[in-house]
Order: sequence, then structure tokens, then C-alpha cells
Amino acid sequence: MPHRPHTAVIEVGSAGELGRHVTRLLADGHRLALIAAHHDTAQHRGGQAIRIVYLFVAGQPDRRVELVLRADPAKPHIPSLAALSFPASRFEREMRDLFGVEPDNHPLPRQLVRHPHWPQDWHPMRLDAGTRPPLTGAEAFPFLTVDGNGVYEIPVGPVHAGLIEPGHFRFSVVGETILKMKARLWYVHKGTEKLFEGKHFADGVALAERISGDTAVGHSLAYCLAIEEALNIDVPPQARRIRAMLLELERLHNHIADIGALCNDVAYGIAHAHTQRIRETLLRINKTVTGHRLLRGAIRPGGAHLLNTPDLMQISSTAQDLAEIVEIALGHTVVRERFTGTAVLTRQQAADVGVLGYVAKASGLAYDARTAHPFTNLGETLSIPTFTEGDVLARFRIRAAEAQNSAAIIRQLAPTITPGHHHTETGDVNGHDGDIRCGTGIAEGWRGTITHRAEVGSDGRLSRVKIVDPSFLNWPALPVALTETIVPDFPLANKSFNLSYAGNDL
Repeated sequence: MPHRPHTAVIEVGSAGELGRHVTRLLADGHRLALIAAHHDTAQHRGGQAIRIVYLFVAGQPDRRVELVLRADPAKPHIPSLAALSFPASRFEREMRDLFGVEPDNHPLPRQLVRHPHWPQDWHPMRLDAGTRPPLTGAEAFPFLTVDGNGVYEIPVGPVHAGLIEPGHFRFSVVGETILKMKARLWYVHKGTEKLFEGKHFADGVALAERISGDTAVGHSLAYCLAIEEALNIDVPPQARRIRAMLLELERLHNHIADIGALCNDVAYGIAHAHTQRIRETLLRINKTVTGHRLLRGAIRPGGAHLLNTPDLMQISSTAQDLAEIVEIALGHTVVRERFTGTAVLTRQQAADVGVLGYVAKASGLAYDARTAHPFTNLGETLSIPTFTEGDVLARFRIRAAEAQNSAAIIRQLAPTITPGHHHTETGDVNGHDGDIRCGTGIAEGWRGTITHRAEVGSDGRLSRVKIVDPSFLNWPALPVALTETIVPDFPLANKSFNLSYAGNDL
């Protein structure tokens, strides 16, 4: 088993000290994985406070550092890190809306999560928030207006034709060329993190599986890893291998669906039809393996269980079918021309925004939690593909390469797995002595790295779960890539990112 990572915790007493630590960690190759606010009571951790936890992580070897800053709950202020980290600026705006924490000197301190009907002084994640007060009249969202000769605006959404969740996109356009696109999300903020509070940790799995419906394995795994670190639960080797195989089954069926959808967006519908055929085969395999087409119910704190191992002949046939479809699609001049050079995100832009997953790899950034924060050893079978072009074609090719690698990992792991229950009993951890325990889980979901941080009381109940889906970090990169892209290519560019509304709109 990979060594359980140690998380160094550093209490920070001043704005200057925070800035020095952050500068050092970023220079040392760490990335900001999350910022989590907590409203502590007088009986919790030594006194009432708004406690801010900054988690920085780095890989190979797995390194994790938490910086802890406390603020007065009556008037919480923190120093903004926006000048050092763009992801920090987003987390700070999120805390401002949900906890009322003011980031001093933030360059853009406007609403991010707060619904336009919420009262200005209501912060729902605080312990003293109480019942939601009556909703007020909607505020206008301050979209940036782009002026100039021939510039006009195209509003899209928030209601879309289809099953996707709501999001509003405001395009400033001259001719067909996009000068600027601004996305407004959080129309269906669900209070997911609040729903974890007070649940027994065993009951949190079902909620974690539903954070983003197409990422049941990724989110439930990150959640269970966080619980297991917090409560010092060892996971049997068989369960770790089952988890790794399920993660690749989830990656495989989602990448295949996206490959077909990208072809469909350039009117190559026959490729889309065949990928849907392949995906249906995989969903049926999922049902045979776990009892659920989206792989729910197989992972829990302390272990995993499997009904059957996948049919490896079907997995190999799927991989061969996909390789043929990708080859034919990229040999089609119209498909390749539409993909090439469209919605480019450069390596520097990707690094500045802090993107993850296939979006990052298509721009030359090779970060992957399976190597940076491994929970089992996949050996040389695991490969991390990267391309440097940063366009739709690169994001398509990353998906194709990752799908083939997922199939190879499944073929490697399946013969080593025995179906059944493989777990460590967790009942005895409910009555652990001492203060609230915390743990972090990091897993490479199919869209990218997922991070959960959980705090568990001595009664086994959750006091706080902080969730970071890769879409939260990747959404800001879409408008960057769309600059100078033509409006007709927006659906194609958007699908090449394929960001989760549900994972973002927690």
C-alpha cells in the first residue's frame, strides 16, 4: 500500500505570515487544492472563530500542507491571496458569499455563489444563519460591457434546450468573433456541503455519489479517502484494487461519450451513434459489476465490494472499437479542420488559471492524482498523456489516449480481484477520544483531480465536508479559450471542456 501521506499543519497568526508561507509553497511546486471555511463554536478547537484552512498539495512524493488562519466571527476579514493565486481568488469569493468572510484587497470582490435573490447579509454556511429569510428582489449581475464599433451581445441561457443544468453565457461579439464571454453559474446552488453536516460518516457516501451524477466513483472515493485518513482506517489491498478498477470504468464510459459528442458537434453523427453503442455496452458491464449502471454503491469507508469482475473480452473489444472510431474521425478532413486550432488554451494560461484533468493535459500540464497522490500502485500500465496545442483536437486526443489506458488498467487489475466484500470494520472508530479529526481525500476523477476534506466528531458525525470538483477550477478557463473563437464553435469548445454544473454549483 502507498504510504499514507502526512499532512503538515501550520497555524498562521498574521497576513504577512500567510503570504510568506503561500509564496514559499507555490515556489516549491505545491498547488492550492482548496480553501475551506469553518464556523467554530466556543467548545470547538479552543474558542469561537471563523477558521480558514488552506490546503496545498504536491506530488511525487505525496506532500500536503495545511495553513490555518482564524478570524473574528463577528467581523471576519482575511488577507486576499488573489495576487498570488487565481484559484485562491475564487475560493475567497465563495467564502465571502457563504460565510461572510471579507477578503481584504481582493481585486474583484463581487458575488460568486450567492444567488441574486438571497438577502445581502445572509450567509447560509454559518452556524448562526438560521432559517433562510424571505427572498428579496433579484439583483442585476454586473456583466462587463464591451463597447466599440460593430460590437454586439448574444445572451445564451440560463435555460437551455436539453437536459443540462442552467448557466447563463454572455457573449460580446464583433462579426462572428468572440471578444469576451462571461459565464454566470450557481442557478441551482443545492447547499450540498451543508447537507453533510450532522450525518454519520457512513451515511455520507450516498450524498457524495450524487455530487455530480456522472462522477459517482470519483467523488465517493475522494470522500472515503478523507474519512479513512481522519479516522486512521486501513483499506485492504483487494479493496484498493477494486476502487482503482471502478475509477477506470467510470473514466472509460465518460470519455467514450465525450468523444462521440464532440464528433456530433461537427455534424459527424455516425461516430456519435457508434460511441453511444459502445457506451451502452459499458453501462451494462457496470451494472453486472456493481449492480448500478453508474457504479454507485460499491465504495464505502474502509473498503469496497464487487458483484463480478468485468468481462475482459468485452473491455478489449470496446477499446478496439473506440480506436477505430477515433482513427476514422480524425481522418475526416472536416472533423479534423473543425477541431484543429479551435478554442486554444495555452500552457501558461492553463497554469495561471490552475486547471486540472484533460483540460490541463491538453495544454501540456501532466498533473494527475494517480501518480501525485496514489492510493494503490498501478505500475507501468498507468501512463499520463499530454499534448501542447491546447485546442479542441488536443482535448479530444487526450480523451482517446486516456480511454485506451483505462482499458489497459482494467485488464491488469481484474485478474487480481476476487468479487465480494473487502473492507475493514469501522464501527469501533465511532467512539474515538479527543477533538474532531480531519482528513483529506484526493482522487483522479475522469474530469480531473477531486479533493474532499472532512471533519468528523467523536460520535462519528460530520461537522464539515469541503468539496472541490475539478469543474470549479476549470470553468474560468473556458472564457479564456473562447477569446477570438467564432460563435458557431462555442458548442464544440464548450463540449471539449465538458464541465459539470452540478459539481460546480454545490
